Amino acid sequence: MAGNQLGKTYSGAAELAYHLTGDYPADWNGRRFDRPVRAWAGSKTGEVTRDGVQRLLVGEPKDRAQWGTGLIPAATFTTDDTSSRQGVADALDSVTVQHKSGGRSTLGFKSYDQGREKWQGETLDIVWFDEEPPEDIYSEGLTRTNATGGMAFMTFTPLLGMSNVVRRFLSDKSPDRHVTTMTIDDAEHYSPEQRARIIASYPAHEREARTKGVPTLGSGRIFPVPEESIRCEPLAIPRHWPLIGGIDFGWDHPTAAAKLAWDRDADIVYVVAAYRVKEATPVIHAGALKSWGPTLPWAWPHDGLQHDKGSGLALAEQYRTQGLSMLPDRATFPDGSNGVEAGLMEMLDRMQTGRLKVFAHLSDWFDEFRLYHREDGKVVKEYDDLMSATRYALMMLRNAMPADRPTPRRSEHAGAGGWMG
Repeated sequence: MAGNQLGKTYSGAAELAYHLTGDYPADWNGRRFDRPVRAWAGSKTGEVTRDGVQRLLVGEPKDRAQWGTGLIPAATFTTDDTSSRQGVADALDSVTVQHKSGGRSTLGFKSYDQGREKWQGETLDIVWFDEEPPEDIYSEGLTRTNATGGMAFMTFTPLLGMSNVVRRFLSDKSPDRHVTTMTIDDAEHYSPEQRARIIASYPAHEREARTKGVPTLGSGRIFPVPEESIRCEPLAIPRHWPLIGGIDFGWDHPTAAAKLAWDRDADIVYVVAAYRVKEATPVIHAGALKSWGPTLPWAWPHDGLQHDKGSGLALAEQYRTQGLSMLPDRATFPDGSNGVEAGLMEMLDRMQTGRLKVFAHLSDWFDEFRLYHREDGKVVKEYDDLMSATRYALMMLRNAMPADRPTPRRSEHAGAGGWMG
């Protein structure tokens, strides 16, 4: 899921060529097929499929002499192994490709405008959708891979917003689905000047989708501020700046943590580190987070009071026993309240006034920031783990401490909630 003209279709074509030929790069960490495969690839119309998918895989459509100059090596197929598609000039219906195992792979070219019926019937190993398909065609294409345990993948810019297809990947939890995002900042074949010019060329309401691959959320975005206004390059944190961590507990959704540094003089808070891992125990999370500082105070939410049935320890206490300096009480504002909306408004106010900055390399944090939204006025509690961790830390900012200050401890003689330095 990426912006326009960043290389997503080229990347998809390269992967499909690997699978068709069985000739994978030495450093390829993705799925491998050790036998010939049957695959389909398609886009919105026959013309778009020809000019994008077919051109990159086979070569320039209108110049038969150029066939074999695409990402499928010329030696693995001949023009005698191709069949043309009726009704679309220079478009191919299918090609066969020599697989390194000795057999031959087949690739059919499709388009969404053919309708669902043309995506039925075949049993396939791979389906590649270039640009987002209608939901019925996506479902039909995915079904073609059921019997083989195959795979389907998409390369697209989410100009249709939070459609049902996009929502399936972003909101419906499944170990069988994954989203890779890419923004114009990841496209290093553009210079900074070119990136700035491209961004400025798009209408404001399309800019996020076309340059960052962010689904159009409109008024549903919780933080409707330009990403550039909060992004900053990493800087050395002075030793006297107070620090605090925030943690959001999870299992099937990730456990997430954010580390904040506070320039108290300017009242600017910097998000300097982020962590997000799912299906791991407190021992694993604490082991990773202790490297952020042995005296770093940690803010945590109400569910940290829940007791584990096995150990009998509250969740926050389990992290405390693993060496994290968990604050003694759950995250609240100074008046004792802990409203989500109040926390979100504080974050938004800081963003809009330049008092919340995020280190530019924290890609997981920005992924969540771009997609954090409401539906029917309610916050969508999906893909929000780092946003929540940041909110908890901000709520308890009053407890932030410089790294070289000893961890405060609860006094045995100071009464309820009492502290000693």
